[in-house]
Amino acid sequence: VQLQASGGGLVQAGGSLRLSCAASGTFPSINAMGWYRQIPGKEHEMVAMFLFKSDSTNYGDSVKGRFTISRDSAENTVSLQMNSLRPEDTAVYYCNAQVGPLNSNFWGQGTQVTVSS
Repeated sequence: VQLQASGGGLVQAGGSLRLSCAASGTFPSINAMGWYRQIPGKEHEMVAMFLFKSDSTNYGDSVKGRFTISRDSAENTVSLQMNSLRPEDTAVYYCNAQVGPLNSNFWGQGTQVTVSS
């Protein structure tokens, strides 16, 4: 599975950004796709996941109500709309896909999101 992420960048506090991630290659069914982030000095944190089989979503507590993950019309693509961004959202964001009967994890390249105060 290859994951191609796009989006990210620099924005002022209160602004918005959108991340997208597309999965390609030959693989069994995707169980879930979404985003984790790495904030310097902190543990890897789940941001948002879209669960394909149930069409449901999970969010990290710190982003609930501000971020929205959706599954795009392209079958294996998800997008993350990030609103009301805060400086503490500054991190490297990694696309994640959980695939097949063993729920194997695949990761995309990180994309930097920087929120200035």
